[in-house]
Amino acid sequence: MKNNTVKFIDLFAGLGGIRLGFENAFKSLNYNTECVMTSEIKPYAIDTLVNNFEHKYIVGDIFDVKNNQIPDFDFLLGGFPCQPFSSSGKRQGFVDTRGTLFFEIERILSEKKPYGFILENVEGLVKHDLEFKTDKIGKTLTTILDKLKNELNYNVSWKVFDSLDFGLPQSRKRIFIVGTKNKDIDLNGNEPFHKTLDSIFENGLDTIKSDFVDKILANFDLTDLYGKSIKDKRGGDNNIHSWDIGAKGFVSDDQILLLNKIFKERRRKQWAIEIGIDWMDGMPLTLKQINTFMDITENELLEMLEDLTKKGYLKFEFPKKLVKEQMLNGVKTFRIYDESKPKGYNIVAGKLSFEINKILNPKDIAPTLVATDVSRLAVPDGNGLRKLTIREGLRLFGYPEWYNINCKESDAFDLLGNTVAVPVVEFVAEKIAKSFIDYNSNHSICNEMPVCSL
Repeated sequence: MKNNTVKFIDLFAGLGGIRLGFENAFKSLNYNTECVMTSEIKPYAIDTLVNNFEHKYIVGDIFDVKNNQIPDFDFLLGGFPCQPFSSSGKRQGFVDTRGTLFFEIERILSEKKPYGFILENVEGLVKHDLEFKTDKIGKTLTTILDKLKNELNYNVSWKVFDSLDFGLPQSRKRIFIVGTKNKDIDLNGNEPFHKTLDSIFENGLDTIKSDFVDKILANFDLTDLYGKSIKDKRGGDNNIHSWDIGAKGFVSDDQILLLNKIFKERRRKQWAIEIGIDWMDGMPLTLKQINTFMDITENELLEMLEDLTKKGYLKFEFPKKLVKEQMLNGVKTFRIYDESKPKGYNIVAGKLSFEINKILNPKDIAPTLVATDVSRLAVPDGNGLRKLTIREGLRLFGYPEWYNINCKESDAFDLLGNTVAVPVVEFVAEKIAKSFIDYNSNHSICNEMPVCSL
């Protein structure tokens, strides 16, 4: 460190949220920061980074960057890709190629030997690949910690934080792993405070004019929609099904009753026994099976079922049997259609096909935002519904008002769904910054002391 300037590299940079929190923390302690290398592969992320930060050196895929191409630095920042450990991904961990990106971090730390690092990932990393159910952490995190502690000789601390406790109206749980050359970092001490969504919402914006939204508002009062999800999956009282609003075409009261009964009955284990398959949540039921719980003639029932299938509320399909396949790393299980069994009627389940999948409640918080869902969140505004704006998305993660995303909306929401909560990073970074400052102060004193001669 020279002239109170801390140098760092920012890997898998995304929107630069870790960098922003890191810089804010050091600035609050009257220290300057200098990003000596940024690594990012998405072109629209790079454009956004260039528009919001100063950069001296931007590289693409970190796999392609050699050790001698990396400048010296004090800290490594890295929110390495979370899909290998996320509940929304395939959870393959280090079997997945993306999982090996951690080993790029290991390579750089081993070669450059900086003072410290801040790593971020999804909460699912903590218990990924558990050996025993009673274990507190899984084999994946154990491997990461072992590499950092025992092979790279860092003092390592980690903790899961929820952005909700840092004044952001979104519950987003993420693990932060920090390391330094001289001491363990105490990551406790944050005093939680909470806000609701109305603290970040804009008002008086244009609302959505579409057939889908018209159908929602024709069937529900606006305030009754607060917090509701729209999906043809289970969700209790907070869920609206497509047939409740006639999203795919007109549905009679009798057809709604039929769909609700099929939706419930297709989970019963007696049907799996009768069909001759292993139980699953959502089995297709035959005309004969459905007729046992509908008090109408078979012809009337068939007519309703065919109409609902034509409109897309139901599908006519074979049941799926469970298949187990022995793999090198264990047994893989999956489902395939069993064409030896009779076809049946099943709910066309899903949510992403709908223009809106959740309506936010201004007096509540947002769910954890993920890239595939952000653009399908609706906000009550005036007498209508509108999409969550990019500015509101930035506020949900604690980005300052000067920060702008100028790419197309779908790319912006992709970046937002993968970014970090800036205030959480600030808290973590301030902890490690104080340790770094003490470390350098002590080393400065030692370097100025005269060498004693005997």
